[in-house]
Amino acid sequence: AAAAGLTALLASCGGGTPVVAFQPTRILAFGDENSVITADAHKYTVNALVADTNGVKTIACASNPLWTQRLASSYGLVFPQCKPDAVANPASRIYAANGAKVADLVTQVDQHLAADTFSDKDLVTLFVGQNDILEQYALYPNTPSDQLLTAAFTAGAVLAGQVSRIADAGGKVLVSTAPELALTPFARAEDTAAGDTTRSALLTALVAKFNEGLRVGISKLNGSQVAIMLSNELMQTMYKFPASYGGMSNVIDKACDATLAPAVLQCTTDTLVTGATSTTHLWADAIHLSPNGHAYLGALASNRTRTNPF
Repeated sequence: AAAAGLTALLASCGGGTPVVAFQPTRILAFGDENSVITADAHKYTVNALVADTNGVKTIACASNPLWTQRLASSYGLVFPQCKPDAVANPASRIYAANGAKVADLVTQVDQHLAADTFSDKDLVTLFVGQNDILEQYALYPNTPSDQLLTAAFTAGAVLAGQVSRIADAGGKVLVSTAPELALTPFARAEDTAAGDTTRSALLTALVAKFNEGLRVGISKLNGSQVAIMLSNELMQTMYKFPASYGGMSNVIDKACDATLAPAVLQCTTDTLVTGATSTTHLWADAIHLSPNGHAYLGALASNRTRTNPF
């Protein structure tokens, strides 16, 4: 309302440049499984179910949406993999893939540019890094930690290079920091096995180095082209103050029952541990966010793209 009033005032005075709110015509999602909806509408979180008149349950892809779905929905957009209202030929695209690392994101961008371009009406999301960090972490202790930290910084810098590449090509970029893996059930189990907190401390250091490489690499880019989403900081806040986030009550354990759903892609609202729901837990499995985590990540993404001077 304030922006509209200012625009009207400037127009009536015959001067100034009105500020036009950014309205993307499509969202292009690059990165890892945190942005993936499979061809059969499954997601790497707790999948929602809906029953037909015969009681047969199927995936309800619009429910328990990913952060990218929430972001797209805030602009009235959908992805081809989930269009419950039968939207004809959605323009948005998902290039993200399960297990993708920064090097794979480079290939995803190559794939897009081989057949398409970027425009100032494209909102390009980049969420990647956790698989790079986990890959480096798996090399410890056989590889010295300083070498692992250097590799993590380099991966963040390579991601920054792709941010610049897309921005230079005309796209509006929303890039996420790497998620805070030290807070995951995976990290907790690693500490338990080690008998101390050295493993989660290493994960914290690797995440910090990756994000440092990203920040340094994009530090000189213009805000009119690039926005950074501090996903790691959001996770830290949700972990410390869970009740402030939809009444979340468990930030320690996995919501998905590994016996009923060995892989998170198989996890549904019917395969949760006793007492868990899509909103009670922060984590779906050992490293992936629950739908509640995605809800607040999506809200953060929507807020960042609207407050950034795109």
